[in-house]
Amino acid sequence: MLSPEFGHFTLALACCLAGAQFIVPLMGAKVKNNRLMALASPLAWGQFMALTLAFACLITAAVTDDFSVLNILQNSAADKPLLYKITGVWGNHEGSILLWAFILALFGAIVSAYSHHLPLSLRAKVIAIMGGSAAGFELFCLTTSNPFLRVWPAPLDGQGMNPLLQDPGLAFHPPILYMGYVGFAVPFAFAVAALLEGKVDAAWGRWVRPWTVLAWALLTCGIALGSWWSYYVLGWGGYWFWDPVENASLLPWLTGTALLHSALVVEKREALKIWTILLAIGTFSLSLSGTFLVRSGILNSVHAFASDPARGVFILLLLAAISGGALLLFAWRAPNLTSTGIFTFFSREGSIVLNNILLCTMAAVVLTGTLYPPFVQLINGQTLSVGKPFFDNALIPIALFLFLVMAIGPVIAFKKGNIQQTFKTLSIAAGLSIICTIIAFIYLHQIFPSLATGLSIWVILSACSDFIRHIAFFKTSLGNSVKRMIGLPRAFYASYLAHIGVAITILGIVGMAASQQKIVEVPINTTIHLAGYDWTLTNIEDRQGANFIATEAVIKISKNGKVVTWMFPARHYFDRQKQVVTDVAIHTNFISDLYAVLGDSKNSTQSTPLFVLRLHYNPLAPWIWMGGFIMAIGGFITLTDRRFRIGTPAQRKKVKEA
Repeated sequence: MLSPEFGHFTLALACCLAGAQFIVPLMGAKVKNNRLMALASPLAWGQFMALTLAFACLITAAVTDDFSVLNILQNSAADKPLLYKITGVWGNHEGSILLWAFILALFGAIVSAYSHHLPLSLRAKVIAIMGGSAAGFELFCLTTSNPFLRVWPAPLDGQGMNPLLQDPGLAFHPPILYMGYVGFAVPFAFAVAALLEGKVDAAWGRWVRPWTVLAWALLTCGIALGSWWSYYVLGWGGYWFWDPVENASLLPWLTGTALLHSALVVEKREALKIWTILLAIGTFSLSLSGTFLVRSGILNSVHAFASDPARGVFILLLLAAISGGALLLFAWRAPNLTSTGIFTFFSREGSIVLNNILLCTMAAVVLTGTLYPPFVQLINGQTLSVGKPFFDNALIPIALFLFLVMAIGPVIAFKKGNIQQTFKTLSIAAGLSIICTIIAFIYLHQIFPSLATGLSIWVILSACSDFIRHIAFFKTSLGNSVKRMIGLPRAFYASYLAHIGVAITILGIVGMAASQQKIVEVPINTTIHLAGYDWTLTNIEDRQGANFIATEAVIKISKNGKVVTWMFPARHYFDRQKQVVTDVAIHTNFISDLYAVLGDSKNSTQSTPLFVLRLHYNPLAPWIWMGGFIMAIGGFITLTDRRFRIGTPAQRKKVKEA
């Protein structure tokens, strides 16, 4: 039943249904035919079910070792563990595009299920726009990236998967990251539908915000998982390389964060309408641009899937059709979207505007640094390298100013803030933060890390100060404070968590700036001293893995004569691919990491084997990912707020007093 031919057929069926999902509801909206508009939901569900069957067929081929399927032949092998046979389905170009289309269809079905409270015309247009986007990717699968192509005669075994991808972290990183990327298709569809409708109001802001929060939280998780994978698999001791494909995931996160805040202003004040629409279009366009960068071959990256020009041209045309079409519509209809809300510069809305400017400026810097080298190479053939020094020097000052706004903005009232009240709320937090900055400078002797430390502490303390103010702690009885605390909406707590998560991540990055490391060549039974710890190489052992041979070091870590832990860094040799992959050993107490990597062995003139060890002491390193997941948890908590489940904002009736 679940054969590759059946999968190919259901993929083609899904493409046809997606095309109908795009055309039929829009025709219905054009002629005001409710029956045609009502077909949007069944077509979305039909497309989703067809793609589910197609995806199941590809997974079945992988699990059953059907090496007559070219995709399985090139990316799997009989001795590969079952988990990686399944996850390897999306660890290649063809499978990843099918996964993208599947997730896009999934979101279309979810929107269909949870949008019955929307006006029928708007609902039909939103689902139709998502169907058009899905049709493009499914057509891409069928034409240049078919995952069901057969080979004959079928080999007895496959070529195997890239050993770097045979890791649990990277197995689940792509689906979560893609859900973040594709999730921004929903705000994009709402934006295009709003342009077609010619109406953006508080209700629209209420409808679009949960989908933006969901996509942002998923993208945050995906980026955090990818950074963690880079840290513990690649063995270089870092968490972010400013790789172009890493940057491609950061870009929609930055603009998506701006969109998240801007949609709040639309909901609260019916202001920033044009800006919010543009951010929704831009964020999804940047998600699509990341797909183009990975698959066009214009960038060299450990993350890149393909370098086929035909695929790159197709993605570029798809990007031009989706993003270009939306921007043309925006240029035509946006002038009609007038804002009715009024607010002063010193207000919550004003701080959000400044926040958006800073986030988009950072996105512009990252985009420039990422695309400038290939652009120069295309023009004159000159090879340029833009790396960490450029991004650090360009982004850190902007980021520091952003943290300053993050601490002040949430404390200011909507519409018109009170400068005196804001200063009163933040004065203690500001004083403590200045003290922390001075202490950090005494320890680090660096101005930017010290400022980042102080501002991060200020973000945390300002959130705590605002919370204390809201529950009237110290100003009323404990019972009343508890009642106030219980009465606060969940989204209120979620915003605190998200901001605190950012601060924790920044503190982790600052801690990594103070890391210590040594690279040594030593024989067995040698002790190395680093960061107050004694690292003793006690033995080197060989063992057989599932589809690799491991050379494993045994390192005893002690401090003040007491054993702290044992670490087992290793090197895995995959004979099929003739490739060696490091297996990093990490011991953490969530305040710092002890990090060990085993390198190549060497022989001295006395025939004593020497082994290369890279040893790191990384203070606050776990906070980088803890902060990321705290941010995401804040986003998910926001989605549980009942205000997102009651439909449109209630219109208050004016009642004249007698």
